[in-house]
Amino acid sequence: MMKQKALLPVTTLAMTFAFAVWGILSPLASTFQDIYNLTSTQKSILVAIPVLLGSVMRIPLGIWTDRYGGRKMFSLLLLFLIVPLVGVSFANSYGMTMFWAFFIGMAGTSFAISVTFVSRLTPPEKQGTALGINAMGNIGTAVASFSVPTLAEVFGLKGAFLTYIFPIVIMLLFVWFCTPEMPKTEQRMIDSLSVMKYKHTWILSILYFVTFGAFVALGLYLPSLLIDLFHISSVDAGLRAAGFTVIATLARPIGGYMSDRMGAERILTFVFAGIAIGAAILAFGMSNMFVMTIACLLIAIMAGLGNGAVFKLVPQLFAKETGAVTGIVGAWGGIGGFFPPILMGIVKDATSSYSLGFLLLCLFAIVCYILNRIALGKTVEKTADQY
Repeated sequence: MMKQKALLPVTTLAMTFAFAVWGILSPLASTFQDIYNLTSTQKSILVAIPVLLGSVMRIPLGIWTDRYGGRKMFSLLLLFLIVPLVGVSFANSYGMTMFWAFFIGMAGTSFAISVTFVSRLTPPEKQGTALGINAMGNIGTAVASFSVPTLAEVFGLKGAFLTYIFPIVIMLLFVWFCTPEMPKTEQRMIDSLSVMKYKHTWILSILYFVTFGAFVALGLYLPSLLIDLFHISSVDAGLRAAGFTVIATLARPIGGYMSDRMGAERILTFVFAGIAIGAAILAFGMSNMFVMTIACLLIAIMAGLGNGAVFKLVPQLFAKETGAVTGIVGAWGGIGGFFPPILMGIVKDATSSYSLGFLLLCLFAIVCYILNRIALGKTVEKTADQY
């Protein structure tokens, strides 16, 4: 019983530090640009590369969590993260930094493990709220934005990376000794992937591609964007980016709670309308700090609510395959955060402006608004039983 009560706070805190590792390079991107004389595109790739592995590997890790248990999978992940943290601290070139950045991306898979772990041990009527609280571990990217520039100033780049090993080890011990075992399945990988034949797997993936993609992309790229547009310090930019992440993260459990009460599809209608409006404002008004702040706050709130709403639908529609669907949907969300920073760098190099990138976000949000209205609407409850 004690371990059951500890499950939600321990997994949430463990995901927080894992996500901090996942976003550890973003606040230092401009520093690496100066050190290695990088173009905007090269800097964007450095920021985005951890997102790639952290997204794709959510699929197998979600399935393996169903099969082997959250306690074992989370512990192994945290143990693994020590290796790239040590490696990147000794990197002395852009290529080696990129190499270790790729493996730092494994930290992003903590989402699939944690959500599967919690959902399998939470009653259905409380899953929206519980998963919303658990996903507050996303605030780890804000922890990185807030702490890493300061750590780098005090201890240097090497010290900033090595410092993060200590909380990772502490959380490894908490997960191993303070969380319960979960019910496991004996499904093979190929059997678990059979959920890809259902249309709602892909609908949820597309919706999460935009909501979580906007959260990750802006959370990671905002420091570089602010420094480039307004020439502020990396610490100031990190604090502002942390504010974005905190607001989006706090909105996520509210999105889950509101979805429990009002229906996720109704919440998502407002979410995509809000993201489209915020992206349009950014496209045409980002040169003004006040206007940009308001637009970013709107997107943060909407993305957070949307993330909570989408993952209310996952266990509702796929009660027996939560891990597999969590991995697939989570992977698409992560991929949604991988491409925009690279795209923004290419757009900036080609046009000397970021406007086109935000117009594309606006367009994607409008498409998701229409998809949610047509494909989900009031049909979710009717279709839930068929899975």
